[in-house]
Amino acid sequence: MRFAPHSLSILKTFICQRPTTVAQTRGLSGAAMRLVQFRRHGDGGGIRVGVEQGEGLGVVDLKAFDPSMPSTVRELLELGDKGRACAQRALASGQCVVNREHVQLLSPILAPEKVVCVGMNYRDHCAEQNAPIPKEPIIFSKFPSAITGPYDDIILPSESKEVDWEVELAFVIGRRGKEIKEEDALSYVAGFTVANDVSARDWQMNRNGKQWLLGKTFDSFCPLGPALVTSDAVKDPHKLGIRCLVNGDVVQNSCTDQMIFKTAELVSWVSKFVTLTPGDVFLTGTPPGVGVFRKPPVFLKKGDVVECQIDQLGSIINRVI
Repeated sequence: MRFAPHSLSILKTFICQRPTTVAQTRGLSGAAMRLVQFRRHGDGGGIRVGVEQGEGLGVVDLKAFDPSMPSTVRELLELGDKGRACAQRALASGQCVVNREHVQLLSPILAPEKVVCVGMNYRDHCAEQNAPIPKEPIIFSKFPSAITGPYDDIILPSESKEVDWEVELAFVIGRRGKEIKEEDALSYVAGFTVANDVSARDWQMNRNGKQWLLGKTFDSFCPLGPALVTSDAVKDPHKLGIRCLVNGDVVQNSCTDQMIFKTAELVSWVSKFVTLTPGDVFLTGTPPGVGVFRKPPVFLKKGDVVECQIDQLGSIINRVI
C-alpha cells in the first residue's frame, strides 16, 4: 500500500526554540527548489524528474519542459549549474505542471553510489542510553537497495523480530570532492531531505559479530523523501524540528541543533576516506525516543504507520507490512 502525500497527516505543531548558530556559506546559490522523482500514473512506469511548485503542490515535469534533461535527480546533479538552471527556468515558467493526484512520488535519489550513515550523533540520544559523546563520527552504511519511496511500505523481514524506527535528517552530495576542507564543505551539499533509518535491533546489537550493516540494510529499510530541498531553501539545517510518530503518537521530538557532528564536519570527515560523488546520501543520526530503549522495548508490527517529519522539508509516511 502506498500513501498519498497528505493522507494520515498529523496536524500538530512543534517549534524548535534553541539558540541559532551561524550558518556556513553554502554553494548552489540561487537554486532554492524542491526536486522530486516521480512516475506518472498509467505511463508505463518511467522515472521523471520534477520540481514541486510548493510542498504538496503540482510538479513541473522537467523532461517535458526540456527533452534534453535527464530522467533522474542524480543525473541532474551531475550536470551541475546547467541542470539547476534548467530546473529553475522550468519552475518559473509555470508550464508542464502535473497534478499531484496523477503522480507517484519516488525517493528523490535512487541508486546512489553511497549511503553514508552516522551513529550516535545526537546529544540527547546519547543521554537516553547513558552513552558517552563520540569524539569522532561513527560511520556505517546501508546498501542503496534499502532505499524506498516516501509513501511506500516498510517490509518486516522474517529474519527479525525487533524492527525499530529512526527519523533522520538526510543530505545529498551535489558535486565530486575528496579531502574537502570543512570551511568549503557546504558548497558540496545539493540539499536536504527526510529519512527513516529503519533498524533490525536483534541483528544490529546481537548478531553477525555486532556489525551494524545487516541490521540496517534489509530491503525497504531506508524510506527517503518526499523532496530534495536544495540548500538555499533551508535557512539553517541545524535548527529544524525533527519528529517521528507511530500510529499518530509522537515517539521522537527533538531539534537538529542536538547533532554532535554537523553537516560540514561530516562531509569533510568522510571525504578523507572516500571520494564523494553527486547523489551520495548521508543520514545524519537520530534523536531519542527509539523503541529499543523504551521500558519495555517497543518494536514495529504489521499495520503500524510511521510518519517522520522535519520542519521545512516535509514528512514521509510508511505503513509496516
